[in-house]
Amino acid sequence: MAQSLSCREIIDQSNYPIDEVDNPKRQEVIEQVRAQLAVDGCAVVRNFFSEEGLNALLDEANERKPDAYYSPKKDCNVYLGSPDESQSKEHPRNIFMPRTNGFVRADTFDEESASRRLYYWEPLKQFLADCLDKPELFIYEDPISNMIVNVGKKGQRFNWHFDTNEFTITMLLKPAVKGGNFEYVPSLRTPQDECYDEVKKVLDGDRSRVKRLELNAGDLQFFLGRFSLHQVTENLGDEDRLLLIMSFTEQPGVIGSMYRVKDLYGKVTAAHLVNEESLIRADGLLD
Repeated sequence: MAQSLSCREIIDQSNYPIDEVDNPKRQEVIEQVRAQLAVDGCAVVRNFFSEEGLNALLDEANERKPDAYYSPKKDCNVYLGSPDESQSKEHPRNIFMPRTNGFVRADTFDEESASRRLYYWEPLKQFLADCLDKPELFIYEDPISNMIVNVGKKGQRFNWHFDTNEFTITMLLKPAVKGGNFEYVPSLRTPQDECYDEVKKVLDGDRSRVKRLELNAGDLQFFLGRFSLHQVTENLGDEDRLLLIMSFTEQPGVIGSMYRVKDLYGKVTAAHLVNEESLIRADGLLD
């Protein structure tokens, strides 16, 4: 099924003719996404895939989820990094919370898979760039984590965290029957300021700025997760929650830090062995 579908057929072309640059429907969707992103850094395109396309992507995820990596390190801070011993125990860098979900790594998808072909499809990349009002997007060069599937089984969760990339593109392939909700706090930090006090408020239980997004299978989501704290709550149902994540960058050559990739995905490659100081970053924020 997956190999027989073209990238164009994977998407609901009647509503989202993303490879037809002069089609008014395409421009209308772009304007809607931009308007939503301007509000709180989050936008959703509902039912983005054709029925056959969604089934193909879901089949690939289900085939590979037995190989998902579950980190033995079950507690993480919001930066998915190490603690800061120079700070108090109450500092956000020293507050660790459970993270129990797994990830299907990018290197498990071969070049013929529908997921990988779609990720590298130029019309999709250009459409996403237009939606984000960016002149150009580049493939996230991390060979382990640039296109992954987040697996959330019953009882699993991915607690509050920030993303490495400014923006992330996700496609929900299968929601949790109960729980597994996406929650976020828009623009909690800036490229110049970690805003530790505001982060601490959320970690202490302040939900005054927390938003919850209802997502359905086949929905395409744009999210500025570099600056917005977010989490996926515990899956309370009996079926796995499966989320396809595609990451892009505004400049070429960006990869994840060796520490973070090893922790989240269980392996690194030669690309990650480069001196950490030489890795390209868009800002000086914590990973």
